[in-house]
Amino acid sequence: MTGDAEPLRILLLNWQDRENPQAGGAEIHLHEIFGRLAERGHEIRAVVSGWSGAAPHARLDGLGVERVGGRYSFAVRAAWAARRTVRDFQPDVVVEDINKVPLYAPVWAGTPVVALVPHLFGTTAFREAGPGVASVVWLAERAIPRIYRTCPFQVISKGTASDLVGRGIAGDRIAVIHPGIDHDRFRPGDPADRDERPTILYLGRLKRYKGIDVLLIALRRLVDGGLDARLVIAGRGDDRARLARIAERQGVMDRVRFIGYIAETEKVSWLRRATVLAYPSPKEGWGISNVEASACGTPVVASDSPGLRESVRDGESGLLIEHGDASAWTSALRRVLCDAELRAALGRGGIAHAARFSWDGAAADTEAHLVETVAREERIERT
Repeated sequence: MTGDAEPLRILLLNWQDRENPQAGGAEIHLHEIFGRLAERGHEIRAVVSGWSGAAPHARLDGLGVERVGGRYSFAVRAAWAARRTVRDFQPDVVVEDINKVPLYAPVWAGTPVVALVPHLFGTTAFREAGPGVASVVWLAERAIPRIYRTCPFQVISKGTASDLVGRGIAGDRIAVIHPGIDHDRFRPGDPADRDERPTILYLGRLKRYKGIDVLLIALRRLVDGGLDARLVIAGRGDDRARLARIAERQGVMDRVRFIGYIAETEKVSWLRRATVLAYPSPKEGWGISNVEASACGTPVVASDSPGLRESVRDGESGLLIEHGDASAWTSALRRVLCDAELRAALGRGGIAHAARFSWDGAAADTEAHLVETVAREERIERT
């Protein structure tokens, strides 16, 4: 616990829990931090969406989880379920993880709300979805400064903080708390485990806005230049078929492996095997796989974009490249794949960079922020 503070009753609102088949980095972040807060004695309940066959209730990492609705109905049903939980549970604070469409908790919660923001889509929503869906997301985010104007914010990067300030949120209301990683799991392996063949690894969701196309174009150019390289794409998502068609058109399908979802142990194995991790997204909240790769001593080549430029230290743990510039990406990947001294230097720098981030530290900072938020609200009520 922070100082002599009493344990808090915390209600979490998030679209998914870590058991959801669609779960990703946001869910890992949520459970790693609030699971630790549960261990510290805080009482935590979560209202999340369900899926076909999901149990309506679960206990995960010390969190009492209630699942309501599904991927597309959660936004409608969440407020009703959460209001009922507020009445019965009487939380000291509601933490709304604004990871997709905001639930606008300050309108109905009747208790202090902290907005936890991994990142906001902004106009990148139009790169992923059709005009109708993208417009809904864009408009929903536009209301955040007005609806959450009195709320404190927690964000996972300075990039997200800058985004919020640009939208009208006061900077002194925003706490930047970087995610951590599991250092017992993500650490260097045996150098002999590295693939002899130059191997580029992409690890993440297969979504159109992620910019994976540029890796396929760069791969073709690398091969045309005489490099026997391959691309391993790990993850699932609705963009796989399109990416496969691009690989076919580029003539590199025989050098691309789509390995789908991989468990944590397999992820560590690939991070140790790969020559380089590539992350070509135009905008992210953070980029946790970049730090995990660095902890394994694997260099990273990533877009010089918000969030990613914090999870990668340019010239120290990897190289930051202009998003979508196929020529620049080809050149950067060639440098890392072909220069053993550069790879070794980035590997050493990456290990040092990754050592700065831990889940215990992130949980302690989160706890301190929530305790201070509740104490401040109590002071206001007394005056």
